[in-house]
Amino acid sequence: MTVRLHLAQDDSADRLLSRSPLALVAGMLFDQQVPMERAFAAPAAIARRLGREDLDARGIAQYDPQRFAALLSDKPAVHRYPGSMARRLQDLCRHLVEHYEGDAEALWRDVPTGAEVARRSRALPGFGEQKSQILLALLGKQLGVRPQGWREAAGPYGEDGTARSVADVHDPESLARVRAFKQERKAAEKARTARS
Repeated sequence: MTVRLHLAQDDSADRLLSRSPLALVAGMLFDQQVPMERAFAAPAAIARRLGREDLDARGIAQYDPQRFAALLSDKPAVHRYPGSMARRLQDLCRHLVEHYEGDAEALWRDVPTGAEVARRSRALPGFGEQKSQILLALLGKQLGVRPQGWREAAGPYGEDGTARSVADVHDPESLARVRAFKQERKAAEKARTARS
């Protein structure tokens, strides 16, 4: 990948995300119940703790689960739920090793349709419909991965000119717009629930 991402809002973490498909997929996995920047900074923190410059799916898949959970739990923990996320990341890496020889980019490289990229990402442990749509939108909008029908397969996240998700974050200002959108959506959901 040659595009420079700005998802972690931290130079070294963003450089890793920009060059490592596994780090990008891991950041997407971690993007829940923590601020987006923290989720996307996690892969760089994990690589540092492993004493590596990059993440390796085979190495993570084979790492002792208790030691890996402890590694992610060391202060500061890489996620609000480091033990759970350690398990999920190892499951994801095992899936990548089993189905793609450990190559995360194989999820989208030379795949002819957006629907197939979405199907492949939905099959990843820890990914569901929404996360797979956001990943596809991120690939299309920022990395130029645009198989046929990618916008449709990405659902509302693929729409041009939006500020819905990490796919729309390019700098601190766009991050603020995405955060405001999410807060508005959360407030609307809360109001709808209160009326029910």
